[in-house]
Amino acid sequence: MAIDRRRDTAGGGRQPPPAEENGSLPPGDAAASAPLGGRAGPGSSVEIQPLPPPHPAGGSAHSSCCSAAAAPSLLLLDYDGSVLPFLGGLGGSYQKTLVLLTWIPALFIGFSQFSDSFLLDQPNFWCRGAGKGAEVAGATVTGRWGDMSNWTSPPTTPFFTAAWGAAGNRSNSSGPDGGDTPPLPSPPDKGDNASNCDCHAWDYGIRTGLVQNVVSKWDLVCDNAWKVHIAKFSLLVGLIFGYLITGCIADWVGRRPVLLFSIIFILIFGLTVALSVNVTMFSTLRFFEGFCLAGIILTLYALRIELCPPGKRFMITMVASFVAMAGQFLMPGLAALCRDWQVLQALIICPFLLMLLYWSIFPESLRWLMATQQFESAKKLILHFTQKNCMSPESDIKGVMPELEKELSRRPKKVCIVKVVGTRNLWKNIVVLCVNSLTGYGIHHCFARSMMGHEVKVPLLENFYADYYTMASIALASCLAMCVVVRFLGRRGGLLLFMILTALASLLQLGLLNLIGKYSQHPDSGMSDSVKDKFSIAFSIVGMFASHAVGSLSVFFCAEITPTVIRCGGLGLVLASAGFGMLTAPIIELHNQKGYFLHHIIFACCTLICIICILLLPESRDQNLPENIFNGEHYTRQPLLPHKKGEQPLLLTNAELKDYSGLHDTAATGDGLPEGATANGMKSM
Repeated sequence: MAIDRRRDTAGGGRQPPPAEENGSLPPGDAAASAPLGGRAGPGSSVEIQPLPPPHPAGGSAHSSCCSAAAAPSLLLLDYDGSVLPFLGGLGGSYQKTLVLLTWIPALFIGFSQFSDSFLLDQPNFWCRGAGKGAEVAGATVTGRWGDMSNWTSPPTTPFFTAAWGAAGNRSNSSGPDGGDTPPLPSPPDKGDNASNCDCHAWDYGIRTGLVQNVVSKWDLVCDNAWKVHIAKFSLLVGLIFGYLITGCIADWVGRRPVLLFSIIFILIFGLTVALSVNVTMFSTLRFFEGFCLAGIILTLYALRIELCPPGKRFMITMVASFVAMAGQFLMPGLAALCRDWQVLQALIICPFLLMLLYWSIFPESLRWLMATQQFESAKKLILHFTQKNCMSPESDIKGVMPELEKELSRRPKKVCIVKVVGTRNLWKNIVVLCVNSLTGYGIHHCFARSMMGHEVKVPLLENFYADYYTMASIALASCLAMCVVVRFLGRRGGLLLFMILTALASLLQLGLLNLIGKYSQHPDSGMSDSVKDKFSIAFSIVGMFASHAVGSLSVFFCAEITPTVIRCGGLGLVLASAGFGMLTAPIIELHNQKGYFLHHIIFACCTLICIICILLLPESRDQNLPENIFNGEHYTRQPLLPHKKGEQPLLLTNAELKDYSGLHDTAATGDGLPEGATANGMKSM
């Protein structure tokens, strides 16, 4: 009570101000997390740096002493500032080897992600006995795949992200007229289409280099065409559930066990897919294959981030993206070599056998062990690192090992992603990135379909390989642009720029093309359908370019601002949101493109909301990764533009808040402010 009375007397009977949202760490925790805040000029978005939250009345001094005694050493919690430099950063040979081991599987992941484009591609088909000329004639008259079967549509291909890539979705289902809203195709049981499907055996012209694929294996055409779309989103649904579940498990039991068990089970389910006896078995096994693939993608992404120092995280992640993109470019050649879909599926999965060696050569994440206070296991791993790097104990300048010896008896403290619900700022950051990811991946299909759809009659894009490599080239250009933009604008500035480009491309495509379409109907306007098609191609390319970057940056951004103790859970939420965005493509195709225009409008509106929400995010460039919930909760939000040199900020920093209450006390007891002080508590020059 005496301590409380002295505190009240010193503070003038007032309670300390509550912590503002997105404030910085209190002074006592500066060693646990690098200072993330900064001064800002007038009108900037930086908020007041908070004082430590007040202790509850009654026994506050006792609880404070107990919590201080229970807290681990700040040196051990400052992983980027003390532990990582002690191990040599990314300069150690062992760390470089581990980073390389996270890059190699990205190639295998790329093969698996793009396999739907080849296994489930809908070929040209004609009734057996009618001859191939019927198929050629049908393709010439209708400009579609299949003998005028306009209810079938091409496959959905997920587009490429930081750890997994993709090409856009294609749909050549068309009617005779143009327009932004595609005409609804006729049902397969009406008119000529019914007679075209009155056949008991089919011949196929597969365009992907395979002699046989899943569609031709089980005759998934006409009345069975809907099963193709079910098979497509079975992999996506498996990925979504895998991200959510394996993310939570990886935060609880560790990254390494989840990675190794995912490898074992993807070998089992992936190889069994090649032995499927019907499309139902194929779709079910693809769900479990996607579930296991999600565990591999997520854990490798988290391990890659947690191995790197602040200045190298984005570069290391982008290299993994380019390796996965190499899988995208090599996939057509692999399909041409295999010739059969079962051989192709087995060849895609077999390289994961090499990853079984990771059980003996890849360790647990040291950063996660330190963050969850598993110091005994962390000590063994640190000694393993020093032995591999041939380091001497004298290099421990900061005394990490002596501090670690004192904490060996501490019990582990693990956290579940559910804990984020009780935070003030962290949950908002994750939700904003989830919406960004959902929007970026969802609207990408709209742009891809607009470019590959019926309204753009470009002969080049009728070719499968031209279509495929066009999407891959756009993804490659987007990744290269991200490297440049993020270097100069940071994570938040780059994400905002790409989201603005996505919104502009979407709104111009929805509004301007309709206006051009109306003027082109007048004979004196000088506009033709070719002008509208060229604008549509341009807006679609810009939209696909920008939306790909939005999706990739959202995932990477989440990995940086989510604390280590729940990083995999946060990544799982954002990647699952991306999966939901991609899932809209096969669902709309399953419903014969009904709701496509509304689909585009909804996502265009979401881009406008995301532009506002991105401003609420912190900037994580060159900042230490948050290790626990407290660090993540107090990640600061800096202004987009730095203040001018010599400009006096209106908002205070954490150190200046100590003098702020004293100014008011002096003003209340004296005649005015102290000499040399200004109204906002800053010392005048």
